[in-house]
Amino acid sequence: MPSAALQSVLAGRFSEVLRFREKAAQDPLPSGIPRLDFPRGAVTEIHGPPSSGRTTLLYSALAQATARDEVCALIDVDDTFDPASAAAAGILLDRMLWIRCGGNAEHALKTADLIVQAGGFGLIAMDLADTPPRTAGRISLASWFRLRHAVERTPAALVVLAQTLHAKSCSSLQLELRKEEVRWSGEQFGKLLRGMRVRAESAKHHQAQSAAFEVHR
Repeated sequence: MPSAALQSVLAGRFSEVLRFREKAAQDPLPSGIPRLDFPRGAVTEIHGPPSSGRTTLLYSALAQATARDEVCALIDVDDTFDPASAAAAGILLDRMLWIRCGGNAEHALKTADLIVQAGGFGLIAMDLADTPPRTAGRISLASWFRLRHAVERTPAALVVLAQTLHAKSCSSLQLELRKEEVRWSGEQFGKLLRGMRVRAESAKHHQAQSAAFEVHR
């Protein structure tokens, strides 16, 4: 059979199978910070030193998601989550699943995979912010790749907090947080920290993205 005729037969019988299917675009998940939205069906990494605003940014996103009646999950690797502070930040706790991992980063990754596979979540956060980088680094890049592949088939935004990058090429958005300004009140020997201004920057794939927000104490 001539090649042209063969292509015609295949196109008629298997057009739906052979047609290239693009991944449907999904609206991003608002973080509550102008110009900072998290992609759905993808991994976002938020990294920076302690007191750089990582938790504030995560709490803002969780508050936004739960206010829209989306179910969220927080994988608390080092048992640092404070429900009272979260509620004060506007997070609706009855819309959030809280999983404590007792410091085991590898168990946290397996938990994230189970939650992604279960479905039904708008935002899944894995808090490695207080995990030593060397401990978090034991999670292999292959494991991050499998997790990225799993979340691509869902409407969930998977957000990872850490001191440094771990998912690396497996994350679609990488935000580095750093302090721009620290505000104090009081006299020299009795000063109190009142807040700070934080900048989040991303330059992955040569697409710079920058935003600033306030952290209040």
